[in-house]
Amino acid sequence: MKKKKSYIWLSILSIAFFLGLWWFVTDVIGMFKSTVLPSPVVVAQTFIKKMSSTAPDGATLPQHIFSSLKIALSGYLAGVVIGTPIGIMMAWYKRVDLFVRPVFDLIRPIPGIAWIPLMIIMFGIGMTSKVVTIFLSAFVPCVLNSYTGIRQTKDVHLWVGQTFGASNFQMLLHIAIPTALPMIMAGVRVALGSSWTTIIAAELLASTRGLGFMIQQARGIYRPDIIICGMLAIGAIGSLLSYVLQKIENRVVKGVIHN
Repeated sequence: MKKKKSYIWLSILSIAFFLGLWWFVTDVIGMFKSTVLPSPVVVAQTFIKKMSSTAPDGATLPQHIFSSLKIALSGYLAGVVIGTPIGIMMAWYKRVDLFVRPVFDLIRPIPGIAWIPLMIIMFGIGMTSKVVTIFLSAFVPCVLNSYTGIRQTKDVHLWVGQTFGASNFQMLLHIAIPTALPMIMAGVRVALGSSWTTIIAAELLASTRGLGFMIQQARGIYRPDIIICGMLAIGAIGSLLSYVLQKIENRVVKGVIHN
C-alpha cells in the first residue's frame, strides 16, 4: 500500500510539474503567443465551455467523444472476437495455419492508417469505413499474440494431458489456452491502443464528427485551445480504457489460475 501511495503521489507531482511548466512558459515569460500555444488556464476554460457548446464544429465535446468511442469500440471488439480465435486455430491446427498464413502475412505489415483511403473509396466517410479500418488494426495484434501464446505451450504439459487421456480439443481448451492467456491479453491491450490511434487518424482525414474531426476543424480556424482540448481528451480516454482493460485482465487471469 505504501508503494502504491508513493506511485500515486509521484504521478500527481509529475502532472503538476508539467502544468506548472506550461503555465510558466505561456503566462509568466510569454515564450509563445496565445494564438500558438495557449496557457493551461485558457485551455481549461475552453474545455469547460466545449462541454456544452457546439461551436465551432457543430457538436459538444461529449458528443465528439461518444462518436469516437462508438466507432473505435465497435471495430476493436470485432477484431478481438474474430482475430483471437483465428490466431489460436492457426497455432493449434497446422492446416488452418497453412491456409490462413499467406493472406495474413500479406496484410500484417500494412498499418491500419494505410487502409483509410481504400475504405473511404469503398464505403464513403460514414461509420462503416472507419469500423472496418479499426477492425483490421485490432485484428493483426490479436492474431499474432494468440498464435505466439499457443505456440509457447510447453510440451511437458501436453504430455501430461495425453497421459490422462485428454483429446486434442481438451488439451487446447484446458492446457494451451489457459497457458497462453497472458500473451492473448497482451495482444488485446495492444489492439486497443492501435484501435484508438486509428480512429483519430481516420477522423482527421474524413469524418463529420469525433475527436479527430474536432481537432481538424479547429486547425482550420486557428484554435489551438480546442486542438489541445481534443488531444487531452484523447490521452485521458486512452489511459482510462487501458486501465479498465488491465483490471479485466487481472480478474480473468487470476480466475483461470485459481481454477
